[in-house]
Amino acid sequence: MQLQTRTFTPEEYLELEEKAEYKNEYRDGEIIAMTGGTTNHNEIAGNLYAYLKFQLKRQPYKVYIGDVRLWIPKHRQYTYPDVMVIRGEPVYTDKGTTTVTNPMLIAEVLSKSTQNYDQGDKFAYYRSIPEMQEYLLIDQTRSRVMQYRKTEQGWLLTDYESENSVVRLGTVELEIGFGDLYEGVSFDEQELASDE
Repeated sequence: MQLQTRTFTPEEYLELEEKAEYKNEYRDGEIIAMTGGTTNHNEIAGNLYAYLKFQLKRQPYKVYIGDVRLWIPKHRQYTYPDVMVIRGEPVYTDKGTTTVTNPMLIAEVLSKSTQNYDQGDKFAYYRSIPEMQEYLLIDQTRSRVMQYRKTEQGWLLTDYESENSVVRLGTVELEIGFGDLYEGVSFDEQELASDE
């Protein structure tokens, strides 16, 4: 016997999300509670956000971190990327300023519980965004960044694994070294074991 699960409309999700005590994603009718982050996750996302925000100051870009929601209409997905960059002004889904639709760069900090989803289905959803040009997957358990850049031939992967690596962004003319990206991060076994 198969259990039936309730599905929600995007409107029901948004109404519930306004009252929720924690963030949830919406996946084509399903509401999925987001897992809590580790200190490494927070350090990495904060470092990238701060670096981009400072380096892109007075340029036509907007940089957002964790709390800004993204709507992906083709796949009926609401999600909260760790870091997003938008060229020009954000395009909102309605009169509010909580949900955007037009990032050109998205970065996700990988955790054990989300890394397969972030690299698989979520990346497929992100690729359906017309403005999307670059996707960064940042490992929080070791020094590693996977960078996907959109080219005329498709999505090109560059894998950085050295502690001395420098990630060269394609959507904005910037480079960020692992020293800046991983500043304050400890690859301590005890903390990483709790990242479920």
